[in-house]
Amino acid sequence: MPVSASLLAANAALRVASLDLCADEYLLLLARPLEIASVSRVAQDPADSLLWRQARHYPANRRGLESVIGTRPNLLLTMGGGGRATSLIAERLRIRTMTLGYPASIAEAEANLVRVATALGDVRRADGWRRRLARIKARPLHQRDSIFLSGGGVSMSPGSLGAQWMALAGFRQRALPGGRASLELLATRPPAVLLRSTYRRAQPSLGQRWLDHPLARASGARTIDTDGRAWTCAGPMMVAEIERLRALR
Repeated sequence: MPVSASLLAANAALRVASLDLCADEYLLLLARPLEIASVSRVAQDPADSLLWRQARHYPANRRGLESVIGTRPNLLLTMGGGGRATSLIAERLRIRTMTLGYPASIAEAEANLVRVATALGDVRRADGWRRRLARIKARPLHQRDSIFLSGGGVSMSPGSLGAQWMALAGFRQRALPGGRASLELLATRPPAVLLRSTYRRAQPSLGQRWLDHPLARASGARTIDTDGRAWTCAGPMMVAEIERLRALR
């Protein structure tokens, strides 16, 4: 059942459960404490969530409807999770659902902020984030040739949401075959800037071992670390990271 913002706004006892990391971010940033019924377990993991300290004040769910019933939500917030069966069962239990689309643009991420704030009863809750984003957009920077680099050389396409955020920080994502940087490319055609993700840096893996290769570390490019947790959802948590990267640039 599509959620009605007017109905939710009229519900003084609104309690919301978010079922996945990206939905968690919107809920934790915009809701008041008593409005949060539960968040996903991933939200409480420091390795994945920038908001884990805040998230640990609330019950954790396992993304399934059965794991949230005990916290008595009347709204489920998801980003493409749960599926139609979950929505149908929730409807029978008189629990509304709001499914946010994964944004393909910064404008869509901003629209998600507005949708959630409206569902929580006050669209003005999104105003602070929107003002910060507007200030960034009002001061465009010259874009330097850059490559976003994560484990195993995985990068992103120039038209992706992540690349749009990079552009706001003054970095132009280079087009790469298959969206991946090779060690040979880094050695022979390094970009001006390597934007290096710190996601799970302390966790041993083949991807992290690749990042520690001498060719990946001594490419001749300026290397700037970026917190990969913000880029996972590439939503409102990116605003602070873009502000930080602009200052470092």
